[in-house]
Amino acid sequence: MAISVNLSPSQFSEPRLVEQIAEVLQETGIDPPSLRLEITESVLADDHETARGILTRLKGLGVGLKLDDFGTGYSSLAYLAQLPFDTMKIDRSFTLQLEGGDCNSEIVKSILDMAHSLRMQVVAEGVEESGQIDRLVSMGCEFGQGFFFSNRFRRKGRSA
Repeated sequence: MAISVNLSPSQFSEPRLVEQIAEVLQETGIDPPSLRLEITESVLADDHETARGILTRLKGLGVGLKLDDFGTGYSSLAYLAQLPFDTMKIDRSFTLQLEGGDCNSEIVKSILDMAHSLRMQVVAEGVEESGQIDRLVSMGCEFGQGFFFSNRFRRKGRSA
């Protein structure tokens, strides 16, 4: 089992972030690859070199790194290839509008192709309907996240 944790921009800029995460891993005995840190694209815009150094150190701990809310910020695509992310998360604003052959579908497909060429897995956020799942799977998306899944657990008497 893996756990994903969102890091806010202020948490990401904490001077002892890497050391704190190393301490938590040590204290809890969590297997590092089971911890997946979600970092929003906006933290990359301020200081690329500092962000890259932090990400490299986090990756050195063995934790997974997810680029969250991709497509909503201003990161440089050229710079993206230099960062050690394992997973890219497509923002829900794209997923919610996946219908037919609209422009959004082409954007999502392009994001998927780019992420896969960078050897990243992809999570589509905002999945609310089975039609979205069908469309995402047909495009090659590996994972989905959203109310569709939590509602299925609730209907079956499980907690999400």
